Amino acid sequence: MKKLALACSVAALMWGCTDNTASKTETATTADIKPVATDAIKIKRNPTKNAYFGDLHIHTKNSFDAYIFNVRNTPDDVYRFARGETIRHPSGYDIQLWGEPLDFVAATDHGAYMGILPAMNDPDSPLSKVDLASRMFGTDPELITEAFGTIGGSVRSGEPFEEIYDRDLIDATWQSAIDAANRHYEPGKLTTFAGYEYTSVTMQETEVGFGGGNLHRNVIFEDKAPDRLFATLDSTNPEDLWDWMDGQRTQGRDVIAIPHNSNVSDGKMFDLVTYEGNPFDKAYGEQRILNEPIVEMTQVKGTSETHPSLSPNDEWANFEIYEALLSSYTISKINGSYVREALANGLNIENQTGANPYKFGLIGSSDTHVAGGSFDDKKFWSKVGILDATPESRGSVPPGGAKSWEGVERDPNAENWFSKWGATGLAAVWAEANTREDIFGAMRAKETFATSGPRIKVRMFGGQFAEDILSQPDMVASAYENGVPMGGTISGTDTAPQFIAWASRDPLSAPLQRVQIIKAWHNGESAQEAVYDVACSDGATPDPATHRCPDKGASVDLTDCSISTDSGDPELKALWVDPDFNPDMAASYYVRVLENPTCRWSTWDALNAGVERHPDLQPTLQERAWSSPIWYEAKP
Repeated sequence: MKKLALACSVAALMWGCTDNTASKTETATTADIKPVATDAIKIKRNPTKNAYFGDLHIHTKNSFDAYIFNVRNTPDDVYRFARGETIRHPSGYDIQLWGEPLDFVAATDHGAYMGILPAMNDPDSPLSKVDLASRMFGTDPELITEAFGTIGGSVRSGEPFEEIYDRDLIDATWQSAIDAANRHYEPGKLTTFAGYEYTSVTMQETEVGFGGGNLHRNVIFEDKAPDRLFATLDSTNPEDLWDWMDGQRTQGRDVIAIPHNSNVSDGKMFDLVTYEGNPFDKAYGEQRILNEPIVEMTQVKGTSETHPSLSPNDEWANFEIYEALLSSYTISKINGSYVREALANGLNIENQTGANPYKFGLIGSSDTHVAGGSFDDKKFWSKVGILDATPESRGSVPPGGAKSWEGVERDPNAENWFSKWGATGLAAVWAEANTREDIFGAMRAKETFATSGPRIKVRMFGGQFAEDILSQPDMVASAYENGVPMGGTISGTDTAPQFIAWASRDPLSAPLQRVQIIKAWHNGESAQEAVYDVACSDGATPDPATHRCPDKGASVDLTDCSISTDSGDPELKALWVDPDFNPDMAASYYVRVLENPTCRWSTWDALNAGVERHPDLQPTLQERAWSSPIWYEAKP
């Protein structure tokens, strides 16, 4: 029954979006924009660095799994949206960025079959004459589903479907994406990167057919990009991607890969063996962290920080948990799929091999497939296109015009997939200026942080500081001089390091409730963790026994989603020393910032529709931000 529901739902929506004239109707582009010469601009630099916010995971019509769901937006639209302009959603309504324009952005269409589906739907293209195109863009739902499955199966297996594998067209589409990024680059205002998605997937049979473990990476170039990209049709093994990236660097093109959505990797993203099942060695760890210095740990398909079963003593671990394997209702394996556990395991791997493959920093991004991310719970348009474009289709309001959920037949795709997705996330960096060199350099240095949508700013430093550093006017400059920022490493010492944790709220979102430092380590047998509240709102202090702030009573009125105004702070900061410090135990530390509770997007949908909210969905959430870690090396 589940398999039938899945096929019928997807096929029907494909059938509804396959107008052969659609490829001729595109949103307005900005082809007349000329690239800005960086040497002609005086870039204002800040030696203590600024926070810049962006999105490095965005799909357009050039992705096969976007075009089929009526997406006709282009890479130009990605950059227009990032500037704050309005673009068109595939379902016909306008979408616009929440808040200020983004500072940096990349269109990251799937490298496999990039641009092929638009050509298959273009009567002037030879690809429209192939048999697969007639089935893909015909009127028989079963044939549409079968044809689309052929492309998906090819991407998963890494075996090209020769009938449509037009490498010259893929190369031309990739070059067009590079040109769009270069055309829209405005140093000091909007930094654009050439990028694409490498779409490796593990496979297993499930109750609805294929179930995929997500090993995707977004490949981002600092400046110059090659004529030909490396996709899963070249190899499904990410280690081969790293070899190719190493070769790009020898030719003067620096590049990083950003693992994403590890929460549904089926335990493979942060595994304890290589892709082929071999033991790690030092060379593996060094190559991986060179090529993958940061990971995307929050996006529309869930947040990959941790899982309640991995962190039973973390009251905030159950945040936007999404567990279904790709194209499946089957639950992903938990171990090996979450960031916090990987940070701990990486320390043990380093102890055994001499290199830590999981010494990574953190970012968020959207994974939108409609060229613009939906970061605001108050106005959520989800991810895919026409498949989840309305509150009813994404399962936040009862189907068929019903006012309540009693007795209604629920759509299994909405129940298992769309209703569990989130309005998240953003990538953020600390950099001296908004240029490719500076933003990319911050990602290389892991001076990055992630947010679940709001533009919360968070900083972290570790070292030995003056006791009054938090009140010093040159606090940040002093912190850089006497310590390391997030992404850095502290050498082993008998003296416990001090950590500065500092956060400021997004003025368009809720006040801050607390700042925490999360410690991850490995005792030689298993991953370990501890959560410490280090700064509390409203002048409170953490309980020294529980390491928790007192509850200040912040609440949400679910009748109108208004929030309490008598608690929470615009800024929180602390100078903290680990009360359980062990100089002989390597550890990683990162900051997590929590806002006061607000309504989740599904609650806003129900409220706006005047219906009962979904009884099985959390009505509220606490938006948050996470810093990249600082690592402590055990004393020799």
